[in-house]
Amino acid sequence: MALGRGLRETFDWPLFVCVTSIAILGVINLYSATSTNRQYSDLYIQQIYWLTLGAGVGTLVAAVDYRHFERFGWFAYGGGIILLVLVFLLGRSIRGSTRWIPIGTFSLQPSELMKIALIVALAKFLHDDTKTDGRALKDLVIPGLILAVPMGLILAQPDLGTALMCGFIFGTIMVLTQLKWRSLFTLFAVFVASAPLTWQYALRGYQKDRITAFLAQFSGEQDIQDTGWHTHQSLVSIGSGGFWGKGYMQGTQNQFGFLPDQHSDFPFSVWAEEQGLLGTMLLLGLYLFLVLWGLRIASQAKDRFGAVCAVGVSALIFWQSVINLGMVSGMLPVVGMTLPLFSYGGSSVLTVAMGIGLLMNISMRRFQY
Repeated sequence: MALGRGLRETFDWPLFVCVTSIAILGVINLYSATSTNRQYSDLYIQQIYWLTLGAGVGTLVAAVDYRHFERFGWFAYGGGIILLVLVFLLGRSIRGSTRWIPIGTFSLQPSELMKIALIVALAKFLHDDTKTDGRALKDLVIPGLILAVPMGLILAQPDLGTALMCGFIFGTIMVLTQLKWRSLFTLFAVFVASAPLTWQYALRGYQKDRITAFLAQFSGEQDIQDTGWHTHQSLVSIGSGGFWGKGYMQGTQNQFGFLPDQHSDFPFSVWAEEQGLLGTMLLLGLYLFLVLWGLRIASQAKDRFGAVCAVGVSALIFWQSVINLGMVSGMLPVVGMTLPLFSYGGSSVLTVAMGIGLLMNISMRRFQY
């Protein structure tokens, strides 16, 4: 791999340090979160394995000139669609959702990998599109179809959280690549107008329960013993941390087993209780820096494909973080959404690692062209 400058000069050290810091803090937090639960006590070791594998995958993605990904963008997209279809043929159902394909002792979640495939496919389309002025609604037909196919398959699993993530990634890319404001407002109006139909025909019963539980907290009618349990315990954890926190492995909500899914959906609640406001600001600062740095990489990319990929990966990290943090703080309904590189999850780690590798790839090659 021939780069315009030496590896030491072209390597994106701020990106590397930020991502590594989040991953290390995540493992430390995961050890505390699972220390009192025998069923999950070894998850921090598995997370280290996943992060090591993710580092290898990210390095491979960073090493291959990203222009090759542009050439094979449609193949990546097609492969992602095939995996989503295989979920319905070979998938394993967990908690009423069929999202995983068992591969030995590992369960692959194709919807996670589809996020990267979608980003690459949209970047490929926009790279080949010669249009330079603002895009109207008619210009969104083809990219809309690129989104609709995987989004429909993901909704059928059902996985509302990941489907929404794909929609947010798509929307962010379109807005930041010269979508006309009139078109954006029209799409928003259509979304609002279709909400009653979505509620009636698209959402499952448990998904409606989560939304009604979220709305009930504002009227004081939340059932904290049932549908509101997760949110209530999370808020207690975050609030009890105070300014300084209770100390590492001293969080009572976690240690006494009140906080559910503390390794996957609610690790931030564990962190906030133990590390307090200071630790919370540190973690949020790292995520903010990562997103802004990704957008900086997009602004410095030498071609449209690289710029759109960097925007897409930044959007993935931003929206996934916002949804998870909004969920645990009671500002959004509870959905199955991990905090990037901080929550436990093999497929999630690999997906984010691929995205970080793509950012590193684009950043390093800004000197080459």
